[in-house]
Amino acid sequence: MKRLFVLTAILTVFVCSSAFLQSDEYTIAQLRELYSGDPAKWPKPELHDEAKPSFKDIGHLGRPTHPADNPFKAEKQQLGKILFFDPRLSVSKQIACASCHDPELGWGDGRRVAYGHSRQTGKRNAMTLINVGFYEKFFWDGRAKSLEDQAKFPVQDHVEMATDLTIMVENVKAVAGYKPLFMQAFGSEEITLDKIQKAIATFERSIVSTNSRFDAFVKGNTKALKDDEVVGLHLFRTKAGCINCHNTPLFSDNKFHNDGQALLGSRMEDLGLYNVTRNLKDIGAFKTPSLRETHITGPWMHHGNFPSIKDVIEFYNLGNPVTYQRAAIIPDSLKNPKSAMLKKLNLTLTEQAQLEAFLKSISTQVQKIMPPKLPE
Repeated sequence: MKRLFVLTAILTVFVCSSAFLQSDEYTIAQLRELYSGDPAKWPKPELHDEAKPSFKDIGHLGRPTHPADNPFKAEKQQLGKILFFDPRLSVSKQIACASCHDPELGWGDGRRVAYGHSRQTGKRNAMTLINVGFYEKFFWDGRAKSLEDQAKFPVQDHVEMATDLTIMVENVKAVAGYKPLFMQAFGSEEITLDKIQKAIATFERSIVSTNSRFDAFVKGNTKALKDDEVVGLHLFRTKAGCINCHNTPLFSDNKFHNDGQALLGSRMEDLGLYNVTRNLKDIGAFKTPSLRETHITGPWMHHGNFPSIKDVIEFYNLGNPVTYQRAAIIPDSLKNPKSAMLKKLNLTLTEQAQLEAFLKSISTQVQKIMPPKLPE
């Protein structure tokens, strides 16, 4: 009888712990109802003061807008797609934009850092182009101010496509089959750098996430997420603190933060935004990447040193410990403190697994597209 009483008590504790979060504030059923309903009634996010002024909550993404000086045109998008896959834009005529941004590899390349001209390795991970049309600045360090501006950087980078922009334009002009395509896209056969940039940017704005299970859930499908994913969503907005930087429907605040990953004194040292602004406060600051499609776009971080999402979550759970190369002499001016928003989270192993489960729910599947036939 005593053994039966103990067993009953254990089962009661198990059921209660399964039905309620650790804080006992909400049951999973309540969270499911709240988050699949009116966003105005969602539980209040736990925000750091730094994140509050520009905060916009997560939700359904929608589609990017096109700038007034580069309006959408289907023929322009198709031209941009062809240029994106054409290796003749590079000096070797073997490297295309698609070489580092392969649609079957999550529009990245699956490597820690990218290969470029003569098999040289770059310094940073090739960011996915999925949802790139929603960003305000481009590259990990924000050196490009528009998607049109961004298109020219890889072409002239000596480690990437390694060709002069003037030569690249001449190479495109030399292909007779491009003239009618430019006519259809721009109303003129004239081929210019500006038109090439605008066409590629128009195509890149079409690389957008399809609806994820998270999107279906917040639009009212209460069964779209599993229990662990619902709890992970709540943790994302509260205890885990992810919402501070990964907010808005893009799951990025479009800002730059020092996450303790400058790796000062090591061979992988990278000063981030400081390389563009030369402002000491920007040392170690990198653009907040979108977490949409994060499970098909690894490895992760600007240096690609994290091979799994578990590694990323554990790093943030530890509070982003900053390390320096012991033998290196690092000036104090470079030791910029990491963002005050980063602190130890004290997530349990179960909570870390729930957070990872939620992140999977905002990923869809690898897109497969047919590379276009190149003009001759």
